[in-house]
Amino acid sequence: MSKEMLINTTEDREVRIAIVDADVLGELYVERASSASHVGNIYKGRITNVEASIQAAFVDFGLAKHGFLHISDIRPEYFPGKQKGSEAVGRKQSHRQRPPIQDCLKKGQEILIQLTKEGIGTKGPTLTTYLSIPGRCLVMMPGMSRLGVSRKIEDQQARTEAKALLADMKLPPDMGFILRTAGFNRSKRELQRDLTYLTRLWEVIDQQAKKAKAPAAIYQESDLITRTIRDIYNTDIDRIICDSEAAARKVKEFLELVMPRTKHNVVLYTGTNGLFHESGLEEEIEKIYARRVELALGGSLVIDQTEALVAIDVNSGRFRKHSDAETTALKINIEAAKEVARQLRLRDLGGEVIVDFIDMRPEKNRRAVEKALHDAMKPDRAKTTILRMSDFGIIEMTRQRMGPSLTHNIYTQCQHCGGEGMIKSRESLSLQVMRSLRRACAASDVAQIEVAVRPALAQYLSNKHRKELSQMEAQSQKEITITADAQLGGGEVNITATNARGSKAAWDKAPNAKGKRSIKATPLDKQPPKQPPKQPPKQPPKQPPKPLPKQPPKPLPKPLPKPLPKPLPKPAAGDSADKGEDSDEPKPKAKKRRRRSRGGKNRKKASRAKVDDEQAQRDKEVVAKALLSDTAQAGTEQAAKSKASKADASDLSPADIMAGKHRRRG
Repeated sequence: MSKEMLINTTEDREVRIAIVDADVLGELYVERASSASHVGNIYKGRITNVEASIQAAFVDFGLAKHGFLHISDIRPEYFPGKQKGSEAVGRKQSHRQRPPIQDCLKKGQEILIQLTKEGIGTKGPTLTTYLSIPGRCLVMMPGMSRLGVSRKIEDQQARTEAKALLADMKLPPDMGFILRTAGFNRSKRELQRDLTYLTRLWEVIDQQAKKAKAPAAIYQESDLITRTIRDIYNTDIDRIICDSEAAARKVKEFLELVMPRTKHNVVLYTGTNGLFHESGLEEEIEKIYARRVELALGGSLVIDQTEALVAIDVNSGRFRKHSDAETTALKINIEAAKEVARQLRLRDLGGEVIVDFIDMRPEKNRRAVEKALHDAMKPDRAKTTILRMSDFGIIEMTRQRMGPSLTHNIYTQCQHCGGEGMIKSRESLSLQVMRSLRRACAASDVAQIEVAVRPALAQYLSNKHRKELSQMEAQSQKEITITADAQLGGGEVNITATNARGSKAAWDKAPNAKGKRSIKATPLDKQPPKQPPKQPPKQPPKQPPKPLPKQPPKPLPKPLPKPLPKPLPKPAAGDSADKGEDSDEPKPKAKKRRRRSRGGKNRKKASRAKVDDEQAQRDKEVVAKALLSDTAQAGTEQAAKSKASKADASDLSPADIMAGKHRRRG
């Protein structure tokens, strides 16, 4: 199966290097310009504080956080008096044999240190005075003696031959060397070339350290591409694919410098969809950040990372191919052991790791799972220590932590839950707010209280605790305001108390930590009786309104008589004769009367009857309104009689009503 190295660069801001073995992502290295690694850099620092209680010192070496230097990382040359000397490679003095750190270092002292681990969370970087300068085949350790061979070379005969080869070389004095795995089976000439390079580099570092004034950077490690090629590349890798021409040229030049006799296959990616996308690595990288990892046989891993340790749980899932439970557990556990080692490398998880495998009774099955885990961890460059499986199916191991994990470098902490994954429910937060409000209301110098919460919690408080808030305001005579602020976190509550002058008032005072705390309390039998709540003064019952005196009904207006036509004046005697006989004026012709049919008279009678009916209806309505006004002024006793009279009056004719018969009936 082919093995390839893929190098992806993104606008000189991020570099990703993936090692793919048989189309399976085996290793992944990510470095960004904003968070470049400082591991391996050498600095000249100044001691800022010496803590005898923890046998450690804090060093200012130029970064934001001061470094942590333990007594076990101090070389013997800093020891007082006769205890100075050199140590052999791989044989450091134990903690008990070392003098106290306060006798070795003083505040303000300048010291040459190397960063071995990045700061994680609130912890600062870890430092050491045991310097190590890596090359392609060798690692130089100034101030040390003897020679060493990489622990990954397990063959004892091969280790002996490698040490003999180093002993034949011309080594500088007071220098220790370690043969790396990449230098195994190399010729003496290649090792000598690497030795010459490291010796010249150390001379430059030594001269720079003598001239520089602390804090200062003396030596900076190479970039990610150079480090990866130097530490990981070997002849097993068939091809190196780069999507940047500058990166491809850098890789080729470095390989020709350190491995001139070896043929290298460095190619340039010319596609448009992306190197990692076409290789199917983007989907694999996204799975790295998931909490649950599915196994090929049907089981799964659940990985939880905390500040203290990494917990990995193995689940059988839907794997049911074998009728025997022990065989099923063994198959799942062996596959899980291989995947655990792969996930630790990909995620760069370090510290203490606890793996909870499926329980197995036979001892040989447990040993088989242990062996599978040991074999899977061998390619890992980080130092690991694996213990035997316990009776509960748990394997404890430690892995060297060089810095924050890949997840911490890619993701940021949630502003709502603080990285916990859960927040308090609305009911819990509302009860917390009510308890805080009671304490604030108990403060004597508080006049107004403003509570700022998220909109959902503000609505919950206004609806569910409206009665309690009103009672609290009435009892304490303080104004409480609930405001909604969408910018707050999920569990964040801001309570601001002000006094009568509008200035902020302290209401949440911490109890006295010194001495015995005094808590106000009284015996239950001496508790004063509870006063009943004050009731508002009772008001006398409302008396029914007194009935108004009876008033005679208002007389209806009399209809006006119709005006009679004016009579014509009678002519004087003799006028008609004179006018008729003597007058020369012509006599007017007499008007002919039109004969009216009997139908016309009937229509006239019908129209008069209709007018009379309408007049009678109007009279009834007027009388009914008058009766209603009379009954409204009378008392409750006259109401029934008025209704009866109203009902009877509605049956009377206008003439009877005018005569007062409706009142005589009542």
